[in-house]
Amino acid sequence: MFFNPVRLSVAIGVLALSSLASAGDIVGRVELTEKGGKKATDLSDVVVYVESSKAKPKPAKEVLTMKSKAFTPHLLAIGTGTTIDFPNEDPILHNVFSVSGEGFDLGLYKRPKSASRTFDRPGVYTVYCNIHPQMSATVVVLDHPYFATAAKDGSFKIAGVPAGDYKLLAYNERSGEGAPVTVKVAAAGETTAQLSLDASTFKRMTHKNKFGKDYGKEAY
Repeated sequence: MFFNPVRLSVAIGVLALSSLASAGDIVGRVELTEKGGKKATDLSDVVVYVESSKAKPKPAKEVLTMKSKAFTPHLLAIGTGTTIDFPNEDPILHNVFSVSGEGFDLGLYKRPKSASRTFDRPGVYTVYCNIHPQMSATVVVLDHPYFATAAKDGSFKIAGVPAGDYKLLAYNERSGEGAPVTVKVAAAGETTAQLSLDASTFKRMTHKNKFGKDYGKEAY
């Protein structure tokens, strides 16, 4: 049997268009309640995502920068298989580490050096510097591509979600994972959802260094 390349090309194109036509977008807004019942005014550290999907994310590269003794961005949402570079833009030493999951330690280095880590397992990873206790970042790793980081005003858009029923969730380091909202994604167009998170009882705890001990006097 011989394949006609023109017909094969047309068939692939039709399948691709059919796939695109059976996917919609999830849009909406998330709100977060702080202590005293106040509503947060900056929601850019919230990630919104569907609970599960058969689709797998493509390996990617992201950057989490150390500058002025801070990690930027503070929240990074990625798919499994993504490699994050941690460049040091300060003229002092930093030591990126995490005890989340299997943990990792990238060692000491300063500008202009960088180190990297590939995240193969889903989960929430809290990242610290072993020298400067005020430095922290949150990396949320999903095993599918249907997630988004909220804008400052809490708005979000998850594009190209295959049609079907999903549970939609939001996460913030101070509130944890909120209650799921059920959404039905149509074969085209937008599905709207509203989510709420509660961080009113959050209490920030002092964390330990990579050796499980209290931080000493800052040396750098």
